[in-house]
Amino acid sequence: MKTLLRSDDLNCPSCIPKIEKALGRLGGVTHARVHFATGRIEVEHDPERVKAERLASAVRDVGYEARVSAF
Repeated sequence: MKTLLRSDDLNCPSCIPKIEKALGRLGGVTHARVHFATGRIEVEHDPERVKAERLASAVRDVGYEARVSAF
């Protein structure tokens, strides 16, 4: 499953690996990609192992605002 997150407070490209690493550490996440210019975060994951809100919470845990989005 692919979940889209939105973050409006990405202020520099150096946040990308920090967010991708945090998401990648969650069990059930197979791929995470941050699009700095748009604030879009795409996460491929097993919805039975990790829910969409937990993905957003992982981004918030490393210091960035995030919410589940439909874009």
